[in-house]
Amino acid sequence: MLLCSTFFFSQQTVTGRIVEDNGENLSKVIVINMSTDKKVYSDAEGIFSIEAKPNDELRFVKEDFNRTSRRVLTNGANLPLFITLYQIPKDVGEVKIVKKLTGDLEADSRIVAKVDKGEQVRDAVGLPQPVGKMREKPAEVKSVLLPILLGNLNVQGVYDLISGKARRQKRQYRYDDLQEHVAWVRDRIDDDYFIKAGIPGDRISEFIQFSFLAKPQVRTYVKAKNLSGVMLRLEETVPLFMERLKQNLK
Repeated sequence: MLLCSTFFFSQQTVTGRIVEDNGENLSKVIVINMSTDKKVYSDAEGIFSIEAKPNDELRFVKEDFNRTSRRVLTNGANLPLFITLYQIPKDVGEVKIVKKLTGDLEADSRIVAKVDKGEQVRDAVGLPQPVGKMREKPAEVKSVLLPILLGNLNVQGVYDLISGKARRQKRQYRYDDLQEHVAWVRDRIDDDYFIKAGIPGDRISEFIQFSFLAKPQVRTYVKAKNLSGVMLRLEETVPLFMERLKQNLK
């Protein structure tokens, strides 16, 4: 029984081939293990190899193709996977210039990311960026009471605590940070990305805030400015948000 348990729950190598609907091999497909965030590319023959554990979800992503997912190693079976990706129909009425894949997994994950021209200019000319935020630091109980014990009275700090100013400042800063993080996401991802996922256009910001609460890791990725990580985690919260909308309509 111990040997069987070790077999079923230990990490294994999952292999497979990815093709498009006409049977042609698909190279440079990003294969992501959603449990570990490990990413690999399919090679020129459409073949990939990635580490996974039983019931891990693998997601297959390639620009201009509908993404798909597959649970692996179910029932202990470790057979090669055969994945077919279907191309997204294009509107020939609009011509877009698409950048070629760079070979950088993080960069290539940004399929629907907007171009931040302001950031490009700053990077090009090397403008220095401010460190931290220019904010008045709210008074803390410890920072006010400790000096009193040592014979130093911080009058302003005592007033801020008693009047509630420090509490209001903290609440306002939390709100400002939240709105800043929501704006960071919206500035970098087209609204069409959310709308195609089923999110009403007028509730996109609400969805992003919901994602921050449902999956705190989303906001962690925002703070790290990791757009690909944000997008992957946002997809996990779409079903939760849609279920919430259905309940509100009842």
